[in-house]
Amino acid sequence: MTDNLSISMQNMFQIVVPSIIVIVVLFAGYAIRKILFTRLSNWTQHSKSQIEDIIISSTKGPFIIWFLMLGIYLALKFSQLPENIVVVAGKILFVLGLLSVTLVLANVCSRIIVAYSSKFEKTLPGVSLTQNIVRIIIFGVGILIILNGLGISITPILATLGVGGLAVALALQDTLSNLFAGIHIITNRIIRVGDYVKLETGEEGYVIDINWRTTKVKMLTNNVILVPNAKMVQTNITNYYFPEKVLVVQVNLGVHYNSDLTQVEKVTSEVAKQIMCEVPGGVPEFEPFIRYNSFGDYSIGFAVIMRAKEFADQYLIKHEFIKRLHERYNKEGIVIPYPINAVNYEQEGGKKLP
Repeated sequence: MTDNLSISMQNMFQIVVPSIIVIVVLFAGYAIRKILFTRLSNWTQHSKSQIEDIIISSTKGPFIIWFLMLGIYLALKFSQLPENIVVVAGKILFVLGLLSVTLVLANVCSRIIVAYSSKFEKTLPGVSLTQNIVRIIIFGVGILIILNGLGISITPILATLGVGGLAVALALQDTLSNLFAGIHIITNRIIRVGDYVKLETGEEGYVIDINWRTTKVKMLTNNVILVPNAKMVQTNITNYYFPEKVLVVQVNLGVHYNSDLTQVEKVTSEVAKQIMCEVPGGVPEFEPFIRYNSFGDYSIGFAVIMRAKEFADQYLIKHEFIKRLHERYNKEGIVIPYPINAVNYEQEGGKKLP
């Protein structure tokens, strides 16, 4: 009876002690997380940097999981399980712990790239390709650390990858060409996220993302064009944001041959200047001007030169300019003739019609 009671107490001790260890470590993790992250949150309120906020939000959730893993590991050490089981379980926890740290680190770096891409646009473009490259590097280093921690030599693996990489490169020529073309695009900085571009085939729109395979271009019609990166570097592309966003807005017009061209120039320039100062997207400091360029079949042609802050602004500028100029021409008696063809019989030596 005493032996049975002793065995029973021993079995209970083997179950209760590891359970208590897990619970104590877990509660300690909750307490440490509450104290630590509360103080860190109060400290970051006085900081202008976003890095602290990103690190706190990314590690707050996994923090408890890490303490849970620690509690299970300590419980296994104090348990009466066979040594081989404890060793295997310890390696599993080691792998899971490093994987979780790798995931958190990759998430933190990716979010930092997004947060600071606008400030460090020339060196840290916030596109999908950049984020994916950073994730791949972090995961690669994490896997190598895991393998090394498990006692697996990574030298033969690296040698195998070097030999197998050639075969993979031959099999994935198109994919790799798009990948390296994407890297070329984001490092060369001629095409950037947010730029307004026009393709050789006629499609145009804003570049919204550059990933490992394609460049996404969002048209003004709200449709998205997926252009392979290799094609982006091989075709002719007009970038309306390079080297700067400001662009010339040209409106071609024509007035009657009987018009006073000095008056036409004065009135047109006044209206164009009003547009530059009053219409959103205009460049107020720019002085618009006109240039007569042709004796047309039915009018004297000229071009009005204005400027817009970016590509999309030109539509509203043209809209308001044409509307206001038409109204002003009507008041000033300036005629914009219709396209007609007439035969001058007197000039050609013909007879006058009765």
